[in-house]
Amino acid sequence: MDRETERLVWYILGATRGGPMRMRIIEKLINRPQNMNSLARELDVNYRTVEHHINMLIKSEMVVGEGEGYGKIYFPSALVERIYDEIVAMMKRRGMNV
Repeated sequence: MDRETERLVWYILGATRGGPMRMRIIEKLINRPQNMNSLARELDVNYRTVEHHINMLIKSEMVVGEGEGYGKIYFPSALVERIYDEIVAMMKRRGMNV
């Protein structure tokens, strides 16, 4: 992963208070793309919490959505799919439980 991407990933997933939750969301989406309601149930958090973090991940181009409305399904972006193992390794090196 290049330096700029590493900085972005660290900022979004490691350096902010919501980073651990965003990492959990990415882990879930890597295993199975799903809608926000399903993510909220699996993560045992409020729908609004998932909505906030999904929006942050979309803005940073780490997650993409397909479809409309309630049934919209979220996927990890092509970038995240390509560098996922590097993301996990970086988070572990920096002391995050992944």
